[in-house]
Amino acid sequence: MENIRPIKTEADYDWAIAEITKYFENEPEVGSLDGDRFDVLATLIEAYEDKHYPIEAPDPVEAIHSHMELFNLSRKALAEVIGSSPRATEVLNKKRALTLDMVFKLNKEWKIPAEVLVQPYHLANDRGRRRA
Repeated sequence: MENIRPIKTEADYDWAIAEITKYFENEPEVGSLDGDRFDVLATLIEAYEDKHYPIEAPDPVEAIHSHMELFNLSRKALAEVIGSSPRATEVLNKKRALTLDMVFKLNKEWKIPAEVLVQPYHLANDRGRRRA
């Protein structure tokens, strides 16, 4: 078993992935030497991935679209949550910003995280301005 080392290059990253993969078929016991090694490798890999392969959260409208697609929900279902069909269409087309009431309802009824829904995003007619 090779010693753990910092992940500074893609080669180091590939090595760490190969090392941690060995534990997937035979999961180590928590608190054991192998369990501790697994935890350290996972932490190093996560830190490297966060720095080199960041995943940006979707904007609120992308999050709504994704949720609708994932759960096979229609525009009508969105209209039922936020109040009206024209409003749902405007929100999905980024012609209308989400209100706090809409955010609350989407969070409560569809379980979309509020912190995703309150992120600033560009409206279609903003021309460079961001909504508050």
